[in-house]
Amino acid sequence: MKRLPIVLALVLAGVFFAFRSQGKTNTLPPGKYEKILQIVGAILTQGHYEPKTFDDDFSRKIFNKYFEDLDPEKNIFLQADVKSLDKYSTTIDEEVKGAAPVTFFKEAGKIFDVRIKEAEAYYKEILAKPFDFTKDETYNADADKKPFPATEAARKEEWRKYLKYLTLQRYADLLDSRESSKGKEGAINKTDAELEKEARDKVSAAMARTFDRYHNKFTEEDKFDVFVNTITEMEDPHTEFMPPLDKRYFDETMSGKFYGIGAQLQYDEGNIKIASILPGGPAQKSGQVEAGDIIVRVAQGKEAPVELSGFTVQDAVKLIRGKKDTEVKLTLRKKDGTLKTIDLVRDEIVQDEAYVRSVVINEGSQKTGYIYLPEFYADFNEMNGVRSGMDVAKEVNKLKAEGVDGIVIDLRNNGGGALYDVIQIAGLFIDQGPVVQVRDRQGKPQVMKDRDEGVVYDGPLVVMVNEMSASASEILAAAIQDYGRGVIIGSTSTYGKGTVQRTIGLDPESNFSNQNSELGSLKLTLQKFYRISGGSTQQRGVQPDIVVPDYLERLKIRERDNPYSLPYDEISKATYNKWKAGYNLDVVKQAASTRIAADTTFKRIQDASVYVGKQNDKAYSLQLDKYRQDQKQIRDAIKRIDNLTKLQKPLATSFLKVDESKYVSADKDKNERYKQWLSGVSKDVYVDQAVKVIKDIVSQQNLAKSSEKKEPVKAF
Repeated sequence: MKRLPIVLALVLAGVFFAFRSQGKTNTLPPGKYEKILQIVGAILTQGHYEPKTFDDDFSRKIFNKYFEDLDPEKNIFLQADVKSLDKYSTTIDEEVKGAAPVTFFKEAGKIFDVRIKEAEAYYKEILAKPFDFTKDETYNADADKKPFPATEAARKEEWRKYLKYLTLQRYADLLDSRESSKGKEGAINKTDAELEKEARDKVSAAMARTFDRYHNKFTEEDKFDVFVNTITEMEDPHTEFMPPLDKRYFDETMSGKFYGIGAQLQYDEGNIKIASILPGGPAQKSGQVEAGDIIVRVAQGKEAPVELSGFTVQDAVKLIRGKKDTEVKLTLRKKDGTLKTIDLVRDEIVQDEAYVRSVVINEGSQKTGYIYLPEFYADFNEMNGVRSGMDVAKEVNKLKAEGVDGIVIDLRNNGGGALYDVIQIAGLFIDQGPVVQVRDRQGKPQVMKDRDEGVVYDGPLVVMVNEMSASASEILAAAIQDYGRGVIIGSTSTYGKGTVQRTIGLDPESNFSNQNSELGSLKLTLQKFYRISGGSTQQRGVQPDIVVPDYLERLKIRERDNPYSLPYDEISKATYNKWKAGYNLDVVKQAASTRIAADTTFKRIQDASVYVGKQNDKAYSLQLDKYRQDQKQIRDAIKRIDNLTKLQKPLATSFLKVDESKYVSADKDKNERYKQWLSGVSKDVYVDQAVKVIKDIVSQQNLAKSSEKKEPVKAF
């Protein structure tokens, strides 16, 4: 499991040599930032699928983008700030190569810290006075369409409009709440002026938390992390530098398990609060942690505690989790206001709610197996760790035992994961043969195959996708489609991520074999993958056999909408044999398309998506009546979509007897979440369409079989 692929081993050998060579160009011994930047630069040059040239032109792009990444709203820096550091605009490539000390991000960070203090004074001054919402003006939230402010006055005006917009959001909500509660018992009828003041107070509290985070959490190291990722993102959107804590968090997400205290956290008015306690975890066993406790400080064993002021939930989680059997100290503010410090020893917590699950959907005499796969998870750190490929195989066998007539695999919103597991899952439904082609920067494609003879399941198969089905999801959907093994149903196309990443520890001393380097890790785009039919899924994604309208269609969220994404291309097709489906796909597609076109539900979803698409505009009226009118249109559209995507008559959906422990156990909160999920499946109009396609396939197959049984009439 730890052995590196040959292509990666060769890349890292080149990186090691390049890093050693770079170290000789600088007369000063490299510090931590220099080491990281030089190693990252060497890996990008030697290993990235389509590396950029580190030259003055690249440097200028990094220079401009870093200011934008630090200040995405363009209300912190002035144009003069950018100009004052112009001497660094052509030297960043030298910093990456090790020919100059890492200086630019530090100088930009110093200016940023000064401007943050000024902006903090702005919000306090601006929010001290009432806003006039009768004035007809517009706030432009699209930073791509505006430059950094040219003057102090222009920057302050930008803040005024931004804060007015935030206040208007809350003021309009408070007005709506007052109207809806009018005449109800206990309703407090506040004046417009009182509600406007309340809205400003809410914004002021949110701003205080934001600036508290800038002061206490956004350190020089955090600014450096942003700087390195500014460089990596210029290569492509999926090449990413991960500091050690982020790398651990990434591994935990992939494996579905971590070592922690067994509590769910939530963000509440600037505080990190215990939302619930998981049965059997360290927090529950201690008897000292309760839902509603606020975590004030976190300490690692005997180290100095860290105040959680300004932390997000994700930041707090990274501190609380750690290695198995290590000590973490929490200072809690109890419900009575007292502070209590407790010692807990981390233990393994399994997030099995992120694992595959299945149910049976009964429609008349038809039984359809439904498999929900949220991601292609894999525990790379354990020899016998959890793998999505093995888990899906178990679910398929359970559904076969139930005698289902067909299987639906739901890959909607599945962002991908382990490539190996995709091949294992595809192999459940196809006989021996290629699943995907992978090509590195040398240009020679490698065909990755399912080598197991036979199939686990040969019945009707439907795969559900949408705009957020990405990477590994697209590999599976494309393979099923290319073989003609099943029917793909969903939005006009999937996400369009056709690249393969590997995570490399920044540790040349161990020949990069240490995945958890103290310097961090680099998730590197090393290869692109291609369908067995030869086309890439990069940017174009997978176009389903059956398109079902959805409300996300008009949002610019796909890979093709990212200016740094790699281009689409094609290679030669692999050799493979099409599946003998036993039905006519064109007939199935026509039946589904006719049914969907006749269903007014999807026509109304399509119409409502126009208003959702307006979120791309990012231009908002600051005049109360116009703003409320615009928001009402959007809210009404969202409400219509929410109602439209729920079946009036739910599908008869039930969990398998062997899975009863998920729905009936000591963890009441978990039971409730599973039951809510089951209810959601039963009311899902898209699942309903997938089940109907299974019915169409079964009907086609039965028709074909009955035709085969008819004997020809003999003439006498």
